[in-house]
Amino acid sequence: MGLSKRWGHGIAGAALVLAMASTAAAGDPDFLALAIGGYNINDNETSAEFRIEYRSKRKYLFLKPMIGLLGNSDGGIYGYGGVNLDLFLGKRWVVMPNFAIGGYRRGSSKDLGSVIEFRSGLEIAYRFDDRSRLGIAFSHISNAGISDNNPGTESLVLVYSIALGNAR
Repeated sequence: MGLSKRWGHGIAGAALVLAMASTAAAGDPDFLALAIGGYNINDNETSAEFRIEYRSKRKYLFLKPMIGLLGNSDGGIYGYGGVNLDLFLGKRWVVMPNFAIGGYRRGSSKDLGSVIEFRSGLEIAYRFDDRSRLGIAFSHISNAGISDNNPGTESLVLVYSIALGNAR
């Protein structure tokens, strides 16, 4: 299959998901998300990952800002800021694509090639009656080629998002 055909299928699939999903946050509040899982799962240097993230309820167009701090058991630290999008599949399920840019300090962890690193990810979560969420998130961090060395890394984490304050 050619590259343009794959792009066409990808765009059509994304359009279908967006058409089926609701971006109405139904008055969701701010969240404090806590995550634990595997960092650098794409090779044999996997370590534990710990993440804390503040997710704002404010919307700019349809995107919500977030800031976070990721640390791993090899001393790597990544502080970032970015945006996410809540796509509701019914009342309970939320799919959240997200994108961020931040600064990375390696510690004894994997050399990602640059201090400036970009993160893209996808989270799928179940939303409880109190609006808290439990989900699983996959993310990719790389410098997008701004450095000659760009190995990238992937993470897979379990996420619990605590609803903060009032929804509106």
